[in-house]
Amino acid sequence: MHTTLALSDASSYTAVMGTVSIRALSRNTSSVVDEVARTGRPALVTKRGELIVAVVPLRSEEIEDYVLGRSPEIIASLAEAERDYAAGKAVSLDGALGQLDL
Repeated sequence: MHTTLALSDASSYTAVMGTVSIRALSRNTSSVVDEVARTGRPALVTKRGELIVAVVPLRSEEIEDYVLGRSPEIIASLAEAERDYAAGKAVSLDGALGQLDL
């Protein structure tokens, strides 16, 4: 089910994982952002019919997790740590704290 909202220039924003063209977004940024914030549903932005970005709702307490969770450097570092742990090259936090008598 999709809900289409009329925007000021007669373009549309389709809710329920809604999509909006880059042109409609540029003309109606405030309306689209308000709708994303109000509903909690992302807006998928398209250019020439291709998905290019998403406008997603964030609460202030989620920003750090959102940014770090999408950082290529952090993702690569976590993957390396998981490989090292699986290969026995690392210890768990509990194991490390136990070795330090903390």
